[in-house]
Amino acid sequence: MRLLFLGDIVGRSGREAVLKGLPEWREKLSLDLVVVNGENASHGFGLSPQIARDLLNGGVDAITLGNHAWDRRDLIGQIDQFPTVIRPINYPPGTPGQGSCLIELPKGQKALVINVMGRIFMDPLDDPFRTVSELLLRYRLGTTVQAIILDVHAEATSEKMGIGQFFDGHVSLVVGTHTHIPTADHQILPNGTAYQTDAGMCGDYNSIIGMEVASGLGRLLKKIPSERPQPAQGPATVSGILVETDDSTGLAKRISPLRVGGRLLGCWPNFD
Repeated sequence: MRLLFLGDIVGRSGREAVLKGLPEWREKLSLDLVVVNGENASHGFGLSPQIARDLLNGGVDAITLGNHAWDRRDLIGQIDQFPTVIRPINYPPGTPGQGSCLIELPKGQKALVINVMGRIFMDPLDDPFRTVSELLLRYRLGTTVQAIILDVHAEATSEKMGIGQFFDGHVSLVVGTHTHIPTADHQILPNGTAYQTDAGMCGDYNSIIGMEVASGLGRLLKKIPSERPQPAQGPATVSGILVETDDSTGLAKRISPLRVGGRLLGCWPNFD
């Protein structure tokens, strides 16, 4: 199976770049599954139901969220209408939505997508190790599901790497989101799980993590709350990772960064 994970989509620039490029990338890379983090897709904060529809109709198979999951209040009452839009699994019981989704692909494979949020420097939620472990008791990688993708929405690199090591051999991919900067540590861990600390963002990198420079600097220099930051609108770099897995085991065979457009140095996977 070939799966593409794209990091946090930030605002219109990121959305348009993803929707424009995805049909071509699906064909050229022979993609079976596309997962994106969409928690910043609506004007940089949250995900509106309409933008969720646009992404899903544009070729995205599943959308993960994070600490901005409820910034768009209209999603709270409608998230259950979107079975492949998932919020962190370690939100308290009774929170709307689900923390995972099971997707059956056209070729017959099944893929489980999980979203979990870290706790270090973040709003405290339930234990990410325990909540994901409890879910995985219901699935067997390579048997009941051919792939398991775990989006770890977290601030601390140590926590992301700890989760990656803990679930090595139990999932196909552990990938970090939230910090919006692509890390250079893509690898396959010793027991076969693909890993990258942060996939980066899909947005304008002439910014401060996707937001206009002026508003970001104002907060940093003066320590005074200013008007709500606005997403930068320059050309977006689409940042993510491509992973190829073995359907018989669900483990990773190859991993490569993908970076297209905008300001960052491009990187196109060579999986021929």
